[in-house]
This record gives sequence, structure tokens and C-alpha cells, in this order.
Amino acid sequence: MAKAVKILLAGEGGQGVQSVAEIIAEAANEEGREALYIPNFGVEQRGGVSIAYLQIGDEPIGAPKFQTGDIVIALSDRAVHRTRQYVGPQTLFVYDSSIEGVDDALPTQARKILPIPAIDVSKKELHPRVFNIVIMGAVIKATGVISVEEAKKAIEKKLGYKFEKNPKLRELNFRALERGMELVAQAI
Repeated sequence: MAKAVKILLAGEGGQGVQSVAEIIAEAANEEGREALYIPNFGVEQRGGVSIAYLQIGDEPIGAPKFQTGDIVIALSDRAVHRTRQYVGPQTLFVYDSSIEGVDDALPTQARKILPIPAIDVSKKELHPRVFNIVIMGAVIKATGVISVEEAKKAIEKKLGYKFEKNPKLRELNFRALERGMELVAQAI
């Protein structure tokens, strides 16, 4: 990968946007890649739009924030509105297909707009709490910035203490990662 892949994740506070960015950055570092993650959220940790700027590449990364993302992921209606400014002609714009009333707000200049049913899949097939890991799988499949193996190791590192208490959570999180990858593969 010659240039850094610029990833912007945005959602409501509490949706796990920052956790996903942190886990992906950790996995990239473990693969020997350059990774830079910058969180951006308002004074409210819950209830406000939370944005994570994430860049992964093989060369040192100069600036923490960027004007245009290679992939922009919006997980709420407010996030769709807030992230349009980061979309350019080469951007893949991913949003949750359950978000209503945003058709007029979707960016018109994106290379591709990809609605995926991450919230529905997490609620109906898995568990609502693994929604962010479904999104992580979608990011990995859409960008190829890290391997699935390294992603699983990073999830283990971040959530291992919970897995010790309830080993079924490991399987649930790994299945969520795989489902997120499948959702993007089906949509592309």
C-alpha cells in the first residue's frame, strides 16, 4: 500500500466508533504498519456525534486529520450529515441501511454509496452490543488495511478480560466481524 488509507468513522456517542478505530489501529501496528488514530467528539460522550479519523499505511503519516476519506462510514442520521464534507470522487461512502430520512443528505460525489444492514444484523442474528464489531468487519473487507487474523488478535487484546468471564462473547464478536465482512462482500 503506497499511500495511507484514510478512514473516517462517525456515529452517535456510545455506538463504539472510537473502539473500532482503536482496535483497527492496534491491529495495524501489530502488523508493522503505520497507523494514526485521532478521536473527535463533543463534550457529550453519549448523545453527540463521535468521529474517528484513522489512517493506515506503510510510510510515516504526516497529518492526523484529512479533508477527504478513502472510506467514510456513517452510523446515524446526524453522522450522515456531519460526514458529507469528507467525501470526494474516490470515496466509498458506507452507511447503515436502517437510517431513515437521509436520502437527500447522502453525498452525490462519492465513488460508490454502500448501504449495509449492520444494525439489523446485529439485533436479529447476533446481539446489539456487537454492532461496532460488525462495522469493523465491514471496514476491513472494504479497505483490506489489516488481516482478519490480526483483527481477531486485537479484539482479543481489547476485550479478552470480558471473554475470560464469558467465553461465548469471543465467538459472538468473531462472528460479528465475519458478518460485517460478508455484508460488504454482498453489497459490492
